[in-house]
Amino acid sequence: MKVYKFGGASVKDANGVRNLKEIVAQSIDDLLVVISAMGKTTNALERVVAALAKGDEQTAEHEWLNVLDQHVYIMQDLGLQPNVDVRLPMMPEYNQEWSYDQNYDQIVSLGEIMSTQIVAVFLLKSGIPTEWWNMPKLLLTDNTWREAQVDLRPSAQVIRAGWNRAQRPHVVVTQGFIGGTADGMRTTLGREGSDYTAALMGNFLDAESVTIWKDVPGILNADPRLVANTIKIDQLTYHDAVELAYSGAQVIHPKTIRPLENKKIPLYVKPFSNPTAEGSVIIEHAAPINVPVYIWRTNQVLITLRAKDLAFVLEESLSHIFQIIHANRLRVSLIQSSAVTISVCVDNSRFVAKAIEQLQDAYRVTWNENLSLLTIRGTTPNILKQEQQGRDILLSQLTRRTAKLVIKD
Repeated sequence: MKVYKFGGASVKDANGVRNLKEIVAQSIDDLLVVISAMGKTTNALERVVAALAKGDEQTAEHEWLNVLDQHVYIMQDLGLQPNVDVRLPMMPEYNQEWSYDQNYDQIVSLGEIMSTQIVAVFLLKSGIPTEWWNMPKLLLTDNTWREAQVDLRPSAQVIRAGWNRAQRPHVVVTQGFIGGTADGMRTTLGREGSDYTAALMGNFLDAESVTIWKDVPGILNADPRLVANTIKIDQLTYHDAVELAYSGAQVIHPKTIRPLENKKIPLYVKPFSNPTAEGSVIIEHAAPINVPVYIWRTNQVLITLRAKDLAFVLEESLSHIFQIIHANRLRVSLIQSSAVTISVCVDNSRFVAKAIEQLQDAYRVTWNENLSLLTIRGTTPNILKQEQQGRDILLSQLTRRTAKLVIKD
């Protein structure tokens, strides 16, 4: 069997769903198909949550109706009848007894539920034997809302049992990004977590391969929206993929690689618009990457810490600093230290202000927002000089082959 994952851009409209059907129909293997919410549905549902939390029912209803209209339009274009072939949900309510994040998971997860139901029904009506799986009942997690941790062993047992009960040949359609707690609450795995879901399914079911279908030719050496004349990387190792993902490469979610590497399952990244193209593959052994790789990570915050009494014991301070960073779920993209300072660059999030407040109890803290981090893997002196020219660089870091530049936007 194989696992296919289709992102929101792949199913943003009826033509995308039709294209998905053609890709699925061409496979001779049993497939488990992981699908994200359609288009920008997740962003729209986030606005619904935010409006409901503020008590702004009018804005919430407006955003919700836009989401429903989008799905109704796609269904009608596919020849499906809303609330007959697929029953669309009522406008969600905001439970004041829950935290914002718990409400977020119950509401935002509806995007994946709707998209997969529509795709599953369309495949079935197109003559492809298809089952729909409700992932919150199968992928069991804790209740760390918005960043739920998967309970791997029971999840694997439930999913393997479900797969073994299914008839062959068949296609199973299910959701990425979401799971569920033991008491039946929906959870989310973090933004872009659908890749991780696909990797877990591949691991649990000993898949022959996992394929992520994207709107790019494969894994490129830079974001084509930011860099001209990008180059496709045909092969790279699991190690390379983890390094690039952690640096901020957008093609692969950072947690995706480990479940596949553990069972040596190849991960393909292929163009949705050209299914017969080779794309890129991540495997155990591959030739070294022989082109420079440019990775932009935006919306960064650079935090610099100094001891209040000018005494700075690095080992003790690092432990304390990273306890606070971990407790506030901050994702560190760069660390640099000197005799009297420690600087960390982190992704901006709603937790940054609280972390800074806690750090100020023990340190003098300065910080800069609205920054970008440019990582250049395979840099040269000429490349570094070119990228530094004309830019306001707050911090630079150079190792043997990699340069990191924190840049003021």
